[in-house]
Amino acid sequence: MKTILIAEDNDSNYILMTYILKRSYQFQRAKNGQEAVEMVDNGGIDLVLMDMKMPVMDGLEATKLIKEKYPELPVVALTANAFDSDRQLAKEAGCNAFLSKPVSSEKCLQTIEEIIGK
Repeated sequence: MKTILIAEDNDSNYILMTYILKRSYQFQRAKNGQEAVEMVDNGGIDLVLMDMKMPVMDGLEATKLIKEKYPELPVVALTANAFDSDRQLAKEAGCNAFLSKPVSSEKCLQTIEEIIGK
């Protein structure tokens, strides 16, 4: 079973993501961008769901660092900010896809399956 790293500082958003993913994927949690980078460095991650607004290190910076070391690792931006400028910043940081919060389970699973399969 593939493992998804959920980089999310908000507990309720994390719980929602685990509910969406629990049938199809294993998952781990990082509560900030720095933890996400460290967990990716430890290996075993197939995809990162990256919140853009987190403490310590935001999702854009974390994505840039992850993509410098692991360009093939897919990163999907998760953000409540759904402006075109936010999408552009996420794309420039290296995100493979963009999901707006609140995330629908169908859209989330479809996006993940398109990138890494089940």
